[in-house]
Amino acid sequence: MQGVFFRAHAKKKADELGITGFVMNQRDRRVYIEAEGPAGALQQLVDWCKEGPDSAEVSSVEIKEGKVVNFSDFQIKY
Repeated sequence: MQGVFFRAHAKKKADELGITGFVMNQRDRRVYIEAEGPAGALQQLVDWCKEGPDSAEVSSVEIKEGKVVNFSDFQIKY
């Protein structure tokens, strides 16, 4: 969901939870996130993504497990 500052809100939430990785908009108006951190914190981020910021309308969240990259922080990619 673009246009509702989803990326900025996702970064804030990830930083609060101590999660590293990145968030970026995709051309099809979806938001893509890669995240690393403790399982409980990742679950909290997933739960947050299902709702998003107040102005967002989230229709679905897809989760895929990937390889650990060892990100140093959480960034917004453009």
